[in-house]
Parts: sequence; C-alpha cells; structure tokens
Amino acid sequence: MMLKAIIVEDEETSREILKNYLIKYCPKVQLMGEAENVDQGLELIRNNDLDLVFLDVEMPYGNAFDLLDKVGDRQFETVFVTAYNHYAIDALNAHAAYYLLKPISIDTLIEAVAYVYDIKEKENSLQNRVLQPKHKVVANKITIPVQNGFEVLDIPDILYCQADDNYTNIYLTHKKKLVSKTLKYFEEMLAESGFARVHKSYLINVNAITEYKKGKGGSVVLSNGKEIMVSPSKKKDLLAFFS
Repeated sequence: MMLKAIIVEDEETSREILKNYLIKYCPKVQLMGEAENVDQGLELIRNNDLDLVFLDVEMPYGNAFDLLDKVGDRQFETVFVTAYNHYAIDALNAHAAYYLLKPISIDTLIEAVAYVYDIKEKENSLQNRVLQPKHKVVANKITIPVQNGFEVLDIPDILYCQADDNYTNIYLTHKKKLVSKTLKYFEEMLAESGFARVHKSYLINVNAITEYKKGKGGSVVLSNGKEIMVSPSKKKDLLAFFS
C-alpha cells in the first residue's frame, strides 16, 4: 500500500526539504502534488483521493484551519508542519494525526508517516467487513455507589461512559447513571472487559460498535445510534481491536 499525499506549504524551500525527505526516507509515500496556498491546496484535495496531507499552518490569504474548514468531512489524515509550537492544541482540535516542528526531524517525520500508514492499513483492512472484535468479553458485573448502598450493573449493558469533570455519566442500553468517579477510574476498572478510551471524554464498549467512519479524525457509531469522535492519538489503539 502507498500513501497518496500532498504538501501544502507556502515556502518553496520548506516544500523542497520535505519533499526530498519523503522521497529519501519514506518510500511508502506517493506525492500527488504541491500547493503554496489555501486555494491550490483545496483544489488538490478535491481532485485527488488522498490518504495524507502535510499542511503548513500559516499561509498567505488563509491558514491550515481555513483550508480544513473548507474541506469539511474528510477521509485523509493531516500532519501539521510549522515553526510555531503554540498551534499544537489547535492542531489536536482539528484532528491532526501528527504535529511536526520546523526544522523537521527526519526521525520524527518517519514516525509520523509510519503512524498514518498503520492507521490507513487498518482502516483499509476493515473496509466492507463485519466488525468482529478479537477480544471476547466475559459477561460480568461492576458495582456503582448510590445514596443508600450500591447498584450492580451488567458490563455488557454499558454502551459508553462520558466524563463530566470529576463525575462520569454511564450510558446503558436503556438508562443513564451519574457516578461520582472519574472516567480514568472506569477506564482502569474496565480495561480487561473490552472497553476503549477513544477520546479524552469518552470510554466505549467495543462490542457496542456497529459502524466505523473514516471521516475527519474518525468516529464510531454505537448500537443506540450515538456517534462518537475518535481522537487521532486513540485511533490506532481502537483499530487494533478489529485487526
């Protein structure tokens, strides 16, 4: 498999350096084109079926986030390349798979490409397949504290857990429970029961997944119809359940 990629970067020298690094050190990347501004980048994205976009943050007449807003839903992964480290949070919120600082480290570039390659390889292998988790969950129970004691929950009935500051909302098949425990607490408790942390705010029952969508950062649809975004940093671990 080759990763079809483009470079969107306004500085010619930076484009050449990145292109040469990719040719020399990342043989699984196939460059489909280069762009020096938002409009050119948008045209390349719309005219190519891409796996990966290397995207500079600051460009003339717009920036990386303007470009991604214009693209809307997307199936390619994004690697931000910038000289400014204060864009890291914005890049994360834009579902970037990786964040590279200039001058580009060759080792870090190789890591970024390998990370995206692994994600795309898993996504492609799952295409048109019924999701069959390789981890078999043994039906068991957990207890949660209530005002006058505790309540017993069947773990298979838990669809997902959502963080609410120091509390956690537990969404079951037919009801919701608010518990005075952190999401981290439930992540550790359910670690061996087929649950995956897919986002800083969400812990999901992998057996409740009915659909995986590749758009943007990726998302999962659960058996109750709830769609939950998957953080780029968590995507690889989630896909490992099904590979």
